[in-house]
Amino acid sequence: MTPDDAPADLDPLPDFLARAARYLSAEPPGEGDPTSNPPASDFRAWNPRGDHDLDGANPAIVPPRPHRRAAVLVPVVPRGDGLRVLFTVRASHLRDHSGQIAFPGGKIDPGDATPAEAALREAQEEVGLMAESIRVLGYLDPYLSATGFLVLPVLGLVDPAARLSVNPQEVAATFEAPLIHLLDRSERRIEQAVWRGRQRRYYAITYGEFRIWGVTAGIVNNLHERLYP
Repeated sequence: MTPDDAPADLDPLPDFLARAARYLSAEPPGEGDPTSNPPASDFRAWNPRGDHDLDGANPAIVPPRPHRRAAVLVPVVPRGDGLRVLFTVRASHLRDHSGQIAFPGGKIDPGDATPAEAALREAQEEVGLMAESIRVLGYLDPYLSATGFLVLPVLGLVDPAARLSVNPQEVAATFEAPLIHLLDRSERRIEQAVWRGRQRRYYAITYGEFRIWGVTAGIVNNLHERLYP
């Protein structure tokens, strides 16, 4: 059963957890050091996802190595009205992706044992989510951004009683969007724009006043592909 045909009075959480257990890996993808760049000379051999997928995986538009390692938490919160996904609005003064809608996350530090540990650390630093309030469900596919970040998304179930404490140095605001809205394909568009002299295509999702696009919308699309194949 998919979100599109589920009865409105059916609790979506058990099905969601069953799909995460079936389709996601508890271990980060890749070989050897899971936080390192893929060893294969051809990026397609390791197959990170990215906006380049929308351009036929043209190697000419794939950012060159070394890729900057990063991890994000995709936080799903069970509420009385269904499952909701927590997003952040990045602070306007940040150097990378300022002002954009994002998941809590950032660069993987040498002291992070796993990408999941990095994602949990960043979630605490950015929005005050404590690790004990989050149940890690598994890894989505790596996502390679046009700016050269190799992002490992970690899907997590957040205790609905958890309180946020936003760090204004990194986050301007937070909001939650219904998962069923994000998984509605009619709400997900493919847009295009010229960036660094080349036409680029990317996913975009509108929710109220918020426009979710680029890497974040691409990760939402991958979530849909993985859990509802």
